Amino acid sequence: MKPVRVRPLADYDIDGATEYLLAESGAGPAGELLRELEAGFARIGAQPRIGSPRYARLLRGLRFWKVNRFPYLVFYVDQPDHIDVLRVLHASRDLPAALRGSVGEP
Repeated sequence: MKPVRVRPLADYDIDGATEYLLAESGAGPAGELLRELEAGFARIGAQPRIGSPRYARLLRGLRFWKVNRFPYLVFYVDQPDHIDVLRVLHASRDLPAALRGSVGEP
Protein backbone atom coordinates (compact mmCIF):
# COMPACT_ATOMS: atom_id res chain seq x y z
CA MET A 1 0.00 0.00 0.00
CA LYS A 2 1.34 3.41 -0.97
CA PRO A 3 0.99 6.44 1.28
CA VAL A 4 -1.42 9.10 0.01
CA ARG A 5 -0.30 12.74 0.03
CA VAL A 6 -3.07 15.32 -0.17
CA ARG A 7 -1.72 18.42 -1.90
CA PRO A 8 -2.68 21.96 -0.79
CA LEU A 9 -5.27 22.54 -3.55
CA ALA A 10 -6.95 19.25 -2.68
CA ASP A 11 -6.98 20.27 1.00
CA TYR A 12 -8.58 23.56 -0.04
CA ASP A 13 -11.19 21.67 -2.09
CA ILE A 14 -11.97 19.36 0.84
CA ASP A 15 -12.29 22.31 3.24
CA GLY A 16 -14.70 24.03 0.85
CA ALA A 17 -16.82 20.91 0.42
CA THR A 18 -17.06 20.24 4.15
CA GLU A 19 -17.84 23.90 4.92
CA TYR A 20 -20.62 23.82 2.34
CA LEU A 21 -22.08 20.60 3.77
CA LEU A 22 -21.84 21.94 7.32
CA ALA A 23 -23.78 25.06 6.33
CA GLU A 24 -26.38 23.27 4.20
CA SER A 25 -26.85 19.91 5.91
CA GLY A 26 -25.02 19.88 9.24
CA ALA A 27 -22.20 17.95 10.83
CA GLY A 28 -23.50 14.48 9.93
CA PRO A 29 -23.11 14.73 6.15
CA ALA A 30 -19.87 16.71 6.43
CA GLY A 31 -18.38 14.02 8.65
CA GLU A 32 -19.63 11.30 6.32
CA LEU A 33 -17.92 13.00 3.37
CA LEU A 34 -14.64 13.02 5.30
CA ARG A 35 -15.04 9.32 6.17
CA GLU A 36 -15.78 8.46 2.52
CA LEU A 37 -12.74 10.46 1.39
CA GLU A 38 -10.51 8.59 3.86
CA ALA A 39 -11.89 5.26 2.65
CA GLY A 40 -11.34 6.34 -0.96
CA PHE A 41 -7.75 7.41 -0.24
CA ALA A 42 -7.08 4.02 1.36
CA ARG A 43 -8.51 2.21 -1.66
CA ILE A 44 -6.48 4.34 -4.08
CA GLY A 45 -3.34 3.69 -2.01
CA ALA A 46 -3.98 -0.04 -2.17
CA GLN A 47 -5.02 -0.13 -5.84
CA PRO A 48 -3.65 2.97 -7.62
CA ARG A 49 -4.79 1.89 -11.09
CA ILE A 50 -8.42 1.61 -9.99
CA GLY A 51 -9.26 5.18 -11.05
CA SER A 52 -10.28 6.28 -14.52
CA PRO A 53 -7.59 7.84 -16.74
CA ARG A 54 -10.21 9.93 -18.60
CA TYR A 55 -8.41 13.25 -17.99
CA ALA A 56 -4.86 11.93 -18.47
CA ARG A 57 -4.44 14.19 -21.50
CA LEU A 58 -4.14 17.08 -19.04
CA LEU A 59 -1.35 15.44 -17.07
CA ARG A 60 0.39 12.16 -17.71
CA GLY A 61 -0.82 9.55 -15.25
CA LEU A 62 -3.77 11.61 -13.96
CA ARG A 63 -6.65 9.45 -12.73
CA PHE A 64 -9.85 10.07 -10.81
CA TRP A 65 -11.99 8.12 -8.37
CA LYS A 66 -15.60 8.98 -7.51
CA VAL A 67 -16.27 9.37 -3.80
CA ASN A 68 -18.96 6.93 -2.63
CA ARG A 69 -22.36 8.53 -1.90
CA PHE A 70 -21.17 12.06 -2.79
CA PRO A 71 -20.77 13.87 -6.11
CA TYR A 72 -17.04 14.49 -5.67
CA LEU A 73 -14.11 13.21 -7.70
CA VAL A 74 -10.60 12.65 -6.34
CA PHE A 75 -7.92 13.47 -8.94
CA TYR A 76 -4.59 11.81 -8.30
CA VAL A 77 -1.30 10.67 -9.80
CA ASP A 78 0.39 7.39 -8.95
CA GLN A 79 4.02 8.22 -8.13
CA PRO A 80 6.70 5.52 -7.65
CA ASP A 81 6.57 5.72 -3.85
CA HIS A 82 3.27 7.46 -3.05
CA ILE A 83 -0.03 8.78 -4.42
CA ASP A 84 -0.43 12.52 -5.00
CA VAL A 85 -4.02 13.73 -4.57
CA LEU A 86 -4.09 16.93 -6.61
CA ARG A 87 -7.75 17.99 -6.45
CA VAL A 88 -11.11 16.95 -5.01
CA LEU A 89 -13.78 18.50 -7.24
CA HIS A 90 -17.55 18.44 -7.44
CA ALA A 91 -18.59 16.33 -10.43
CA SER A 92 -20.89 19.05 -11.83
CA ARG A 93 -18.02 21.49 -12.38
CA ASP A 94 -16.37 22.11 -15.71
CA LEU A 95 -13.63 19.63 -14.81
CA PRO A 96 -11.13 20.36 -17.61
CA ALA A 97 -11.30 24.08 -16.81
CA ALA A 98 -10.97 23.46 -13.07
CA LEU A 99 -8.01 21.15 -13.60
CA ARG A 100 -6.10 23.36 -16.03
CA GLY A 101 -3.34 25.15 -14.20
CA SER A 102 -3.75 23.10 -11.05
CA VAL A 103 -2.56 19.68 -12.16
CA GLY A 104 1.02 20.85 -12.53
CA GLU A 105 1.24 21.55 -8.80
CA PRO A 106 4.46 20.10 -7.32
